[in-house]
Amino acid sequence: MSRISMVRERLLSPVGLHAIGFGVLAVATILLGVRVGLDWRATSSSNVDAVASRKAELRTLEIQTTPLRGLDAKVALSRQQIDDFYQKRVPPSYSAILEQLGVLSAKGPVRLTRVQYTQALGAGDLTEIRMDAGLSGDYGAIMRFVNGLERSQTFFVVRAMALTGQQSGTVNLRLQFSTWLRPADAAASGLPVDGATSSVPDAADNTPAGEGR
Repeated sequence: MSRISMVRERLLSPVGLHAIGFGVLAVATILLGVRVGLDWRATSSSNVDAVASRKAELRTLEIQTTPLRGLDAKVALSRQQIDDFYQKRVPPSYSAILEQLGVLSAKGPVRLTRVQYTQALGAGDLTEIRMDAGLSGDYGAIMRFVNGLERSQTFFVVRAMALTGQQSGTVNLRLQFSTWLRPADAAASGLPVDGATSSVPDAADNTPAGEGR
């Protein structure tokens, strides 16, 4: 029997076939293990990237939401500050405005020769009260009145002022300024609204129409 025939018989024998099958299975197992290892490595890398991406997103959200932390407390504080401002600096009525003007004119001392009131249309929580006044007195007294108006506890804003004449040491000044009332207080005064004016002839009669008459 030739050598080739003997090898063929051994390979085709049950032992040979088992050996061949085992070898094929071993190679397949190795290939499968390599493939699983590569897939696991790719999956692990993908998971690491996903975790890093999530962490970056979380950090970005934390930075974006930082200004919103404690927002409810900030809103409550702002409302309290607004209420305090209204309580301390917004006059409660026209009579309070007139009283403060009387105090400032006496400190000058200056004479309020006239005061015209214009109640602007209300917008929001306050209604603007515009005043156009004529003042007379010496220059120092006029400046004391204007400075007192700007520093008053009652909130006044000077819009414009212009000298209208000067003689014998007396200065005549036209002064335009504003303050604000709550809409209910402004409506209760009875003054015209939006461009119409109520005129007061002099400081001795500084009561707006509809109040104290």
